[in-house]
Amino acid sequence: MDQRPSEFTIKSLGTPTLTSPIELATNRKYTNDTNRLLYNPHTQSVGADSKIPCFEIAGPRAKIYFEPRRTKAAIVTCGGLCPGLNAVIRALVMQLWHRYQVRDIVGIRYGYQGLGADASDEFVPLAPDKISDIHEQGGTILGSSRGSPPVEEMVRTLQKFKINMLFCIGGDGTMRGAQAIAEEAAKRNHVISIIGIPKTIDNDIPYVRRSFGFESAVAVACQAVISAHEEARGARNGIGLVKLMGRHSGYIAANTAIATGHANFCLIPEVPFQLEGPNGLLALTERRLADKGHAVIVVAEGAGQDFFKDQPVRKDASGNARLGDIGLYLKDKIAHHFENKKTPFGLRYIDPSYLIRSTPANPADRLFCARLAQNAVHAAMSGKTSLLIGYWHGEMTHVPFSVLAGHRQTINPDGELWFNVLEATGQPMKI
Repeated sequence: MDQRPSEFTIKSLGTPTLTSPIELATNRKYTNDTNRLLYNPHTQSVGADSKIPCFEIAGPRAKIYFEPRRTKAAIVTCGGLCPGLNAVIRALVMQLWHRYQVRDIVGIRYGYQGLGADASDEFVPLAPDKISDIHEQGGTILGSSRGSPPVEEMVRTLQKFKINMLFCIGGDGTMRGAQAIAEEAAKRNHVISIIGIPKTIDNDIPYVRRSFGFESAVAVACQAVISAHEEARGARNGIGLVKLMGRHSGYIAANTAIATGHANFCLIPEVPFQLEGPNGLLALTERRLADKGHAVIVVAEGAGQDFFKDQPVRKDASGNARLGDIGLYLKDKIAHHFENKKTPFGLRYIDPSYLIRSTPANPADRLFCARLAQNAVHAAMSGKTSLLIGYWHGEMTHVPFSVLAGHRQTINPDGELWFNVLEATGQPMKI
């Protein structure tokens, strides 16, 4: 649809002259009327060799690389559980089977571990009649795990079973593994398409504005905060403390705080905070109880890790550092603070992490899962490889694995989202 610039002109009642009472962070600027977003960000003049940074748009190509009837596709789910895993599996199978007539589709059991030398007999044949309603279930019918066998071993398994299309569903660790598989396969001259589909509740994969399962996770997290709020205001000096997922990125905590409107304090990994002092969390909670009689604190699991810096660093099977438990730490510190002051209080601590991870995807996430899966199949069938299906400016894109390394999507403390959190909670910019 063609539009004229004048059609987007906004009417104004007059020239504003009064100073806004809204305080902004040091590096944040007020929005100016001259700030504009292009109606159509596309241009036909941007080609594959353009020096302008741009993503390749996902979608069906006129020509495909693999002959469908001679193609063997495999699907693997890795890492922790996340809403929507089964929805992605279902959409991949339906797209391969019905749109491209691929009939040889298998599921790899228990993540990359299922590509080990001893586990290859556990492949699960997949067809539409076996996956018709799995999108209504939480978890993954294939199972999942962290870590992986040596990459050489995984590629040998792929070669042995003549798999030439692998869909890797997971987070940043899964994508690192997928890139290693693609590189090793290229060394061995094994023709295989490796396509990643972003799965992370933390929403921290770069160049992906939204990963699947995130909306469903926020919905369940909201229920936990609503419950904490009811518990808090039902007790004398009631305090509701909710720990949510978010190792390095506080997107679930931030979005939940805004969506519920009940959080008085939101603590995320990107913004350090203090417990002690006149503007520390304990003093602020004390003042909140004196003013309103109850308080709700939402904390992401990766927040406040400076409090554990003297503890030895341990890692999980994926190589991630094991975090100190900030939820239990705050629970103890808050309790001791009010006990020492001999102030009566009621503290309710909620950790809904596994409820969130295992919940079925909601309709919005199911739709998003289907779009990701469909575009992943289009990419694989056209012979593309070593890429992640991204989401940018509302478009599905192709993101090379190579640009993901060393990057993580996090909340900008000077950005719009964190500003929205501060407005929703009323907490000071620095705690």
